[in-house]
Amino acid sequence: MTSGTSPAPTGRRILDSAILGLLMFDGALTAVLAVLFLPTYLGSVPFPISALVAGVVNVLLVLGARTVTDRASMAALPLVGWFLGFVLCMFGGPGGDALLLASPLTLVLLGFAVVPAGLLLLRFASEEAVARGSSVRRA
Repeated sequence: MTSGTSPAPTGRRILDSAILGLLMFDGALTAVLAVLFLPTYLGSVPFPISALVAGVVNVLLVLGARTVTDRASMAALPLVGWFLGFVLCMFGGPGGDALLLASPLTLVLLGFAVVPAGLLLLRFASEEAVARGSSVRRA
């Protein structure tokens, strides 16, 4: 005898959760790499190309999460992973060394990496709210 549920949605949910977990890990990895390449110089001028790359990668990770889930809160998981990786880089290591220092480049990295993906998530959340509101009116 079989139950009323099919195994396909359960397998699909497990796969979606695994993909979201990997995207969250990718966000943390992106943060660590962006921090490591933050002190890049172009000649004698600091040139934070990693901040720009982190912003583009975070947007792509959020778009990838959006293909797996319709909820904006779940699509934000790669950005949460990025922020956790960023915070982890703020703590000192065993020798007291810190990857992120109190410098304007740290704020540039934070702004360039978080703001574009955050605006995209805001758009997703507003679309979700509009869809939820229109379905309530029909009922």
